[in-house]
Amino acid sequence: MAANVALLPDAGPLITLAYADALDLLFKPGWPIVLVDMVLHEVTRNQTPTSEKLAQWAASGQVSVRTTRTFRHHQQTLAADPAAARTANLGELAIQETMNDFALDQPRQTGVFLFEDHKIARASFLLPDNCRKISTRAYLLFLEQQGWLESAADIERRAIQAGRSFSQLRFPPE
Repeated sequence: MAANVALLPDAGPLITLAYADALDLLFKPGWPIVLVDMVLHEVTRNQTPTSEKLAQWAASGQVSVRTTRTFRHHQQTLAADPAAARTANLGELAIQETMNDFALDQPRQTGVFLFEDHKIARASFLLPDNCRKISTRAYLLFLEQQGWLESAADIERRAIQAGRSFSQLRFPPE
């Protein structure tokens, strides 16, 4: 099963797990991690409490960075007119692009979109048949249920204690 599933993390879960010093949890299911270039740019473009940690993690060779038309367009827009460059929701668009590519090119591969932003949970996000979306909290609970994590609540607590403002939204709803 692991070879047929790829984990596509958005910026929010990466930041939360970096705050909790728990990025290694992304590897627990044994799924390859596909980090889209736009999300990598989002989490490293500004100096933040987690930007350097995330840059080092991405450069470690354990994750593949997927190039997207979204990021290429963003770079071209920045070069042509920085004031006109859009930044909102580009990571999600790049992930959507990647999931669409999975649906067209790799129908036997399942993409698991890991998100944290409560707006995504409520948004009408086109999810191809071979893709799933899961919140950070639900992912941590999954790891706990599989016996790969002692306490999902402990990871959440560590992130909050380190300064992360963690979404209170529960998805799927309880």
